[in-house]
Amino acid sequence: MSNIIKNIEELVGHTPLFEFVKYQEKNNIEAHLLGKLEYFNPSGSIKDRAALNMIKAAEEKGILHPGDTIVENTSGNTGIGLAAFSASRGYKLTVFLEPGQSEERQKMLEAYGAELKSMFDVPGVPEAFANGTFSTGFYQEAIQRYCDAQPTPHYFINQLANEANPGVHYTTTGPEIWEDTDGKVDILVATSGTAGTITGLSKYFREKNPDVKIVAVQADVTSRPGGSEDPQTIDGIAPFGDPGFPDSAKAPFIVGFDYDECVDVKGEDAYAVGREIARTDGVFLGQSAAAAIYAATVVAKRPENKGKNIIIALADNGMKYLSTNMYPLSHKVQ
Repeated sequence: MSNIIKNIEELVGHTPLFEFVKYQEKNNIEAHLLGKLEYFNPSGSIKDRAALNMIKAAEEKGILHPGDTIVENTSGNTGIGLAAFSASRGYKLTVFLEPGQSEERQKMLEAYGAELKSMFDVPGVPEAFANGTFSTGFYQEAIQRYCDAQPTPHYFINQLANEANPGVHYTTTGPEIWEDTDGKVDILVATSGTAGTITGLSKYFREKNPDVKIVAVQADVTSRPGGSEDPQTIDGIAPFGDPGFPDSAKAPFIVGFDYDECVDVKGEDAYAVGREIARTDGVFLGQSAAAAIYAATVVAKRPENKGKNIIIALADNGMKYLSTNMYPLSHKVQ
């Protein structure tokens, strides 16, 4: 019988779990760094899982109908996933992009047919920035008002507060990892954008084994977009464990979330690990994925973690970051 794929949705999930053997050997790491290579999803990132699940959930609730317009604010990967599945399922998509997104991400969104707008195109947002009243909550409400004011149905999918976001990692990503390791999961290392991945995986793993350690990864304060003049920023990672970061600015999944440790990663360290991994193991990582590997390395080198399985959620590959400073071209052939 032939095995022919006729819908990109069939390609979501069941991504490989890869051990970075050469990197471990080079760095004298005696734990097992097991990366979930989520760039094998059809549009190239872990966000394909959440994007498809959120669309399906809206359809099941009768909120979304063919021809409607999906609306989302995003730093890139969720938008790309939504664009791919909007195209395949017959929806329009409007994406409000945060500043500083790579050229590659914007081109991919347009290629899928998405309408790109700046977050400052949302009515009220420029004024809120000017008078100091902008907040995550305000932004979400402003987007909803924008959708409500449109003459045709516009659905704000709102990954930040959509339970189908972490839910998909509880129902698919976690079980895949558990099966691939025969239930031998000791430590989870994951970055946090909306917190969907880390909360969904943590819930699943801790139900299986309450002793699984949860390590969150966030960009160092100097390496967050807009945080400094340093060009080596890490895109797509929200502050996770900062005491001064207000709960009102976090995804509801993350508020009160039980984790064991939060590791801060500098952009220069993430970039260096990404370049190293490409040459040791032939795996081409994106910024947040490289940051997760760096944090996992810190954890792996602790004596008490010798021989343990450290699961690392790797969001995407390096293809969307070629125009950034992560992978500079040292010699350009003329």
